[in-house]
Amino acid sequence: MQITNKIHFRNLRGDIFGGVTAAIISLPMALAFGVASGAGAQAGLYGAFCVGFFASLFGGTPTLISEPTGPMTVVMTAVVTTMIAANPENGMAMAFTVVMMAGVFQILFGVLRLGKYVTLMPYTVISGFMSGIGFILIILQIPPFLGHDSPGGGVVGTISSFPELFNTLNPVEVILGVLTVAVIFFTPNQVKQWVPPQLAALVIGTVVSLIFFANADIRIIGEIPMGLPELQIPAFSPEQLQQMILDAVVLGMLGCIDSLLTSVIADSLTQTQHNSDKEIIGQGIGNIMSGLAGGLPGAGATMGTVVNIQTGARTAVSGLTRSLILLVVILWAGALTKNIPLAVLAGIALKVGIDIVDWKFLKRAHKLSLKAAAIMYGVLLLTVFVDLIVAVGVGVFVANILTIKRLADIQAEQVKAIDVPTGEVLENDEAKQLLKQAEGKALLLHLGGPMSFGAAKAVTQRQSILNNYKALIIDLSDVPMLGVTATLGLEKVVDSAYNNSVEVFIVGDDGKIKQRLQQFNILDRVPYQNRVATRVEALRLAVAKIKGYTDEVEATEEAMASSAVSSTETSENSSEMSTTANGTSSSEKSSAPLP
Repeated sequence: MQITNKIHFRNLRGDIFGGVTAAIISLPMALAFGVASGAGAQAGLYGAFCVGFFASLFGGTPTLISEPTGPMTVVMTAVVTTMIAANPENGMAMAFTVVMMAGVFQILFGVLRLGKYVTLMPYTVISGFMSGIGFILIILQIPPFLGHDSPGGGVVGTISSFPELFNTLNPVEVILGVLTVAVIFFTPNQVKQWVPPQLAALVIGTVVSLIFFANADIRIIGEIPMGLPELQIPAFSPEQLQQMILDAVVLGMLGCIDSLLTSVIADSLTQTQHNSDKEIIGQGIGNIMSGLAGGLPGAGATMGTVVNIQTGARTAVSGLTRSLILLVVILWAGALTKNIPLAVLAGIALKVGIDIVDWKFLKRAHKLSLKAAAIMYGVLLLTVFVDLIVAVGVGVFVANILTIKRLADIQAEQVKAIDVPTGEVLENDEAKQLLKQAEGKALLLHLGGPMSFGAAKAVTQRQSILNNYKALIIDLSDVPMLGVTATLGLEKVVDSAYNNSVEVFIVGDDGKIKQRLQQFNILDRVPYQNRVATRVEALRLAVAKIKGYTDEVEATEEAMASSAVSSTETSENSSEMSTTANGTSSSEKSSAPLP
């Protein structure tokens, strides 16, 4: 793959065609998301232009189309609701300030080169998180779909209002909403090649409302102010500052995840490689400009990006073209959108929510792994009913704990204690023979693979059996990485060995492994001649040491036995000498007559 982000005009025709097509798709989505967020249709248009233009200009994925997305809109809806409830006068300005702050966080993530780490989270968490956002979007679109304004209270408030909403629905708006969803779902593939289903649904729904329901009570967008947007001055409230920062972090992280996942898709389609850090910096600049213009936050959009590439785009010219077309709509064509029914936009947003839900994984998660299913469903429920930050935090924490436990078990299995010439570790016949000669007095501690804190417990457990041996061979030849905790475990084993008068031999202490052992002064404890390159060499030295110890013991035992015999003979000789000195033996004395 090649890394590219140059703006050139060698593919001008394909880039312009891709940009025009992406703009046609973006228009109904921007209007729908603007209305859904509570900031107004114009906020969706401003966000689509600002984020798209500046992310294309400064980003790291040439063909990426950036605009307000379903996940970002869900978060922005909550931000708008919270800020207005806390401060009715400046709430909307504070919401746009959160968008700017999110852009600042994204730039900070890029400057710190955290782009490659943003998407390093388990798929179960991402799936549950995205599905939760999809369900939130679906739930929040039901009131306008039924012909009502939002009842407030977020997801819980909306669900609790369902009985009233369904009892007092507006039949005309429901018909328009159902028609919109049906058009998007059932547009033939032949037609999709020329007309985006969302645009077709927008036009058909609007035309039907004007022709057949001209006199009905239908809520419409109304006239969108034309011209350049009014500059939004950042507004802060000391009481809400902490909440604003948290919301900005959520928006920033979500925008990074959304954009970089889409960048990966773009890479696979174009056989190129994006620049993650540059991309999120571009997204950050785009969101700052969108907040200043009173626009929604945005991120890389999968649908627009795929269509952009499939219609021939290969450079950032396509994204710039798309943004300029939307600018024309903002400046001069706002009046054309005033009669669009809100129920039609609700239908478009509702379909987006349905598409965001990871139905494929939801259906089979419980079949793949009960733990994975529990994490995914847990994150989904937390996302919908509690909080996005809590959902991601809990999901990542639980998933990582389970992963760490699994890795620890795998690493523990790679710590093998061998004192008999069997097993898959001893493939060398000489090594088996040498271990046989050790007669159970040598312990081979073989470590394989990366050794982190997960292996430390398995290593230190060998301390309790060291007093049964005379030689300990620590084989690190198959260890590419030695963590701090695992090294501390080895240090305890070495110290315990010497405390039990067990000779220690180390195999494979080179490169990074040697540096790590030196940091803990472990090599200072082991004699230089006991640090060898191969397992066979260590076993030779260990056997020689054990045999020397055995010979020494036997020699000592023989010396003690000889000493005992000598003592006995000396005692007998002394007795005889005593008898001779007295002139008679005891037998003679016994046979002598009594006086």
